[in-house]
Amino acid sequence: MKQKLVLGLLSLLILGILALIPFLIGYYSEKQDIITENICNPVEQHIEYGINCDSLRIERGVVRKNQSLSEILSFYDIGSDIIHQIASLSRPVFDVRKMKVGNPYTILFSKDTVPEILYFIYEEDEVSYITYRLKDQMKVEKSEKPLTREMSIASGTIKTSLWNSLVENGGDPALASEMSEVYAWTIDFFGIQKGDYYKVIYEDLKVEGKSIGVGKVLGACFHHSGSDLYAFRFTSNGETGYYDEKAQNLQRAFLKAPLRFKRISSKFSHGRMHPILKIRRPHLGVDYAADYGTPVQTIGDGTVIEKGWNKNGGGNYIKIKHNSAYTTLYMHLAGFAKGLKTGSRVHQGDVIGYVGSTGLSTGPHLDFRFFLNGQAVDPLKVESPPSEPVGKEYIEAFNQLRDSLKTALDTLSVVSRQSSVVSH
Repeated sequence: MKQKLVLGLLSLLILGILALIPFLIGYYSEKQDIITENICNPVEQHIEYGINCDSLRIERGVVRKNQSLSEILSFYDIGSDIIHQIASLSRPVFDVRKMKVGNPYTILFSKDTVPEILYFIYEEDEVSYITYRLKDQMKVEKSEKPLTREMSIASGTIKTSLWNSLVENGGDPALASEMSEVYAWTIDFFGIQKGDYYKVIYEDLKVEGKSIGVGKVLGACFHHSGSDLYAFRFTSNGETGYYDEKAQNLQRAFLKAPLRFKRISSKFSHGRMHPILKIRRPHLGVDYAADYGTPVQTIGDGTVIEKGWNKNGGGNYIKIKHNSAYTTLYMHLAGFAKGLKTGSRVHQGDVIGYVGSTGLSTGPHLDFRFFLNGQAVDPLKVESPPSEPVGKEYIEAFNQLRDSLKTALDTLSVVSRQSSVVSH
């Protein structure tokens, strides 16, 4: 009887254990899952210049006056043989003699009892940097930090100049230069008036979250002389340019002016009193007063047909033939662009010379002349022919882009700079 009781209790115990097995399996499986998840949790790494710096010590500095790569590395007890070797490896990548005062550098050390320099990184500019690997297999590489483009907006009213308006509204003054290029063929930015206003959508270039400059203008509206002049950046037939609301190219065959000038000191005239000769004689051009050495650009594509000295008072001069009808002349130059010669092919915006005061001249300026079919015409009154419009096969895509940008511009108040719309 007693034996039967023991067997019965043992059976109940076995059955109880068997009943608990599924629960125990589930419990330990669940615990195992949790443990595995904790083990596999990724640990955020400290990455700089594409290098994992978790196990490294970092030291930063800037290049001081008269300081060289050799001097910096020698300070950290890097031997002359290694310095010479690393400088040789650097030649095809970066000329170490061109390190600039004030540019930052970073040194990465091992965390050993006696730290060793593993990397020296020199920042050439806000984007490009040179990495010198000093241990194991020495190596020199040039790399770039990731560059992001954020779509930003700006607007303002002109009181004195576009540049001043942008500064007053907290914008980047470099945007003035970009806008002047967009409207170079349609607006004379030295002739904009008080009360003119602008709205612009542009790229704000950023590296590691820090703004480093202005990229391309994507769309703009400039209210000038009572009219709204729109510009939309678009690629048609493989060429990227700016087009108006009707898909017409804003670029013209000729720029409005061949340089950034201070003022027009003398206009086109058939009977101007010559400031030196003190006699009345024709002045068949426009004098643009500018600082000595100001770059002079060709207003359009063409070929240099004359270059030299004008014996009639023009001093150093260049003559460019643009096509069968148009020719331009640039006089009183201080000098010519390097490599420019008769027969050279030039493109719109190329620097061809520099403002001077050679020949019969009372001060630095450019005497600019324009010829149509061999006859001198007033450069300020020349109607420049337009370039190619958006191709028919691209019209639908252009219209979609234009409509979205125009809506954004039209709803933008003319007040102050705003930014950071979309990254792309």
